[in-house]
Amino acid sequence: MADAEKSTTQGPDVTLDTSFHGVRYQVADVLRSVTFYTEHLGFTLQHQQPPAFASVSLGPLVLLLSGPGASGSRPMPDGRRQESGGWNRIVLRVTDLPRRIESLKAAGVRFRNEMEVGPGGRQIQIEDPDGNAIELFEPGR
Repeated sequence: MADAEKSTTQGPDVTLDTSFHGVRYQVADVLRSVTFYTEHLGFTLQHQQPPAFASVSLGPLVLLLSGPGASGSRPMPDGRRQESGGWNRIVLRVTDLPRRIESLKAAGVRFRNEMEVGPGGRQIQIEDPDGNAIELFEPGR
């Protein structure tokens, strides 16, 4: 999949071409994560090298799934370990959120909260098998 819009940044000593490549999630089991994203959320498998790495896509979003053996999962020089979970998340736009919630609950997907309704629409947060957050969002009408 080609990178989305490119941007050129110029500094005093360097020119950098930059484009969006994807979002990386740390996972414990790459194949389990591929199954979760393709079967429950409609992603398409782009590439895989289990047990270290896989990439899945949904429209322009490429999700990089890094297992324990991947270069994108190695500890930082100061010893900090990269971990799954947290509150940053991808947001997937859906239609008929209540029906999607019912389907995912029947499939045993973990939910972080109940559906929230606000001026911009309604949303709910789910977790992948490693605790990475995904928000399902249905815009208001």
